[in-house]
Amino acid sequence: MSSIKEVAVIGSGVMGAQIAAHITNAGIKVWLLDIVPKDASDRNMLAKGAVEKLVKMDPAPFMHSKNAKLITPGNLEDDLDKLKNVDWIIEAVLENPQIKSDLYKKIDGVRKSGSIVSSNTSTIPLSVLIGGQSDQFGKDFLITHFFNPPRYMRLLELVTGPKTRSDAAEVIRDFCDRNLGKGVVPCKDTPGFIANRLGVFFLQTAVNAALDLGLTVEEADAVFSKPVGMPKTGVFGLLDLIGIDLMPLIAKSFMATLPHDDAYRTTYREHALITKMIADGYTGRKGKGGFYRLNKTDGGKVKESIDLKTGSYRVSEKVKLAAVEAAGKNLRTLCDAPDKIGKYTWTVLSDALSYAAALMPQIADDIVAVDTAMQLGFNWKFGPFELLDKLGADWFMQRLKADGKPVPAFLQKAEGKSFYRIESGKLEYLTVEGSYTPVRRPVGVLLLSDIKRASKPVLKNGSASLWDIGDGVLCFEFTSKMNAIDPDTLGLLKKSVDTITESKGQWKGLVVYNEGENFSVGANLGLALFALNIAMYPAIEDLVAKGQEAYHALRFAPFPSVAAPSGLALGGGCEITLHCSATQAHAETYIGLVEVGVGLIPGWGGCAQMLGRAFSAKKRFGGPIPPISHVFETVSVAKVAKSAFDAQDLMYLRQSDGITMNRDRLLYDGKRRVLDLVADYKPPEPWELRLPGPTGRAALNLAVESFKLLGKALPHDVTVSKALASVLCGGDHDLTALTTEEQILAMERREFMKLVHTPETVARIEHMLVKGKPLRN
Repeated sequence: MSSIKEVAVIGSGVMGAQIAAHITNAGIKVWLLDIVPKDASDRNMLAKGAVEKLVKMDPAPFMHSKNAKLITPGNLEDDLDKLKNVDWIIEAVLENPQIKSDLYKKIDGVRKSGSIVSSNTSTIPLSVLIGGQSDQFGKDFLITHFFNPPRYMRLLELVTGPKTRSDAAEVIRDFCDRNLGKGVVPCKDTPGFIANRLGVFFLQTAVNAALDLGLTVEEADAVFSKPVGMPKTGVFGLLDLIGIDLMPLIAKSFMATLPHDDAYRTTYREHALITKMIADGYTGRKGKGGFYRLNKTDGGKVKESIDLKTGSYRVSEKVKLAAVEAAGKNLRTLCDAPDKIGKYTWTVLSDALSYAAALMPQIADDIVAVDTAMQLGFNWKFGPFELLDKLGADWFMQRLKADGKPVPAFLQKAEGKSFYRIESGKLEYLTVEGSYTPVRRPVGVLLLSDIKRASKPVLKNGSASLWDIGDGVLCFEFTSKMNAIDPDTLGLLKKSVDTITESKGQWKGLVVYNEGENFSVGANLGLALFALNIAMYPAIEDLVAKGQEAYHALRFAPFPSVAAPSGLALGGGCEITLHCSATQAHAETYIGLVEVGVGLIPGWGGCAQMLGRAFSAKKRFGGPIPPISHVFETVSVAKVAKSAFDAQDLMYLRQSDGITMNRDRLLYDGKRRVLDLVADYKPPEPWELRLPGPTGRAALNLAVESFKLLGKALPHDVTVSKALASVLCGGDHDLTALTTEEQILAMERREFMKLVHTPETVARIEHMLVKGKPLRN
């Protein structure tokens, strides 16, 4: 159990307030303190105003709306003594050393012995921050640099000083890891630490090269996005997101603190276009626009891009780069392309990756810390040294030499080698000394990627795999595109259930888990549309039957199963969690039955399981209709939980289900949950529910018709909702008779097949596949 029971955040600006909000996501009470404004009618107005803004923000900083009550607003004059009760004090005030120094002296005078103090600074060295403070303050002080927004950005850079107590650093590291879900990266006390130091250099290099080589913003962003494993915002889109006006401020700080021979000093340039954009209020998404903007016209909103040569806006274009298409996934081929795109790619990567290598070990003890920081802080799929491995260290050095560029000393240690290698099934990395050592995971971290390096699957096909994760537990992994569920997925799931059942005790249970960005987006709609277009309705009905059969087998298996979702778990991806014995969900799980969006209803047991859960909690509702109303409201409007905590309210998760804050700990926690369930495990009894039949169906249909009259439901919404109402109310079954799970499943299949025969549903499926959003028809 964590020793952090209560926290204070000082500074209620954008970062301070959101840090406070994220700490409440761990169930911790927070004091949010700020200064008292002159002539203020409410002395706590700054902190109170910040909390009010937090509640309205989208995306939400709170994982559950009730968490806002865990923040107590206050001020630094009346409430400073409250610091004597807190375990961790986080300073998030202006980046001014004198302001921070004066504040620290006040904090030190009232805080309790042993409390930990940290700064969220991103620019001021720790050695400067503790200057003039007491010796004990130096022992209790460190830097915890959160990335914005704190709930969603996983990186936390942890900086300690020579005086910092090792136990204080460990308490914060462990709390941020387990309770806040952070990837905690230890950094040296150097300007910008790791992620900002490298990320800002990369952005500056990319902007310079785009202007020098005459690229458009779309061309630059088309290169430094998916082709190199970076977010779709690219370079200029990212600058719009973080704020174009922030770059000169960071540059000013770097120029004041970086060593005189640092490459950033010669790389940084002030561009007249960008200076004018900032002066005119074009600072990005927070301003009037940036390198991109949405311009309102008579025809609606039009996305526009700035011309880097003229500074005027024009309609944005979707670019298709021949060099990118020709290179495919081969990054070296892209760098070798003879056109400006190839030159641009090489210019930016050669400078940015050389800079990362040149800073080893100045900014971190090992390359794993550097790669992790860029992955978690800038959402790069590959860190700098992983990118160097993709290019090949020897090839990269030869290109640098051919260009007359210096080869960093650490890069030379990789000559004839790679920065990472797999030895005896274990991942190893190149140390600063030039030898290899294993990548070590913290206790409680189990990664499927590590298991896959060291073993072969127990079962496998083109859409799924089954892995031995130790202690008699197997892991079922989706492997199709976006982890969509198809007949192969369902076939292997059924075979996996049979394998464990028939193993005579060799296998004890199953975790359903994968390390994709999303758990599963649901059924493979492409296959469904293909079948519908050629009227292969028996194939669709067979798919529905196979899904029900596989999920039914999982639910009533003689061993425990635990779903461990993260990211999107939609449609069939939600339904598989509903059929597992328990769920251990990542906190950032967005789960829901969304079939109505494509003109369908849940067909793999989702209706039956949601009904069972609602009736088992009927004390929460009262009477037979309210539980049905809850399920109908949830499913008919395709509600998707905004977190795992929200999912418990919607009943996609049980109150007894577990929630893991750190994504890297999810598989370990899921496996542990299976082992906890193994002893004396008995499969559940099938549901038998007393459903209202035609009377209840009529009540729900009346509500749907009223929504139609109000313009809130379109014609096909009514058709789909009535099909859902029929299933949830038990069809024509009499109120006095019990309805079984098998009967509900049969009704699901019947209504599902009725809907797939409608042209409106086919149109919705096609629209979703082409446009990526629901069709309103």
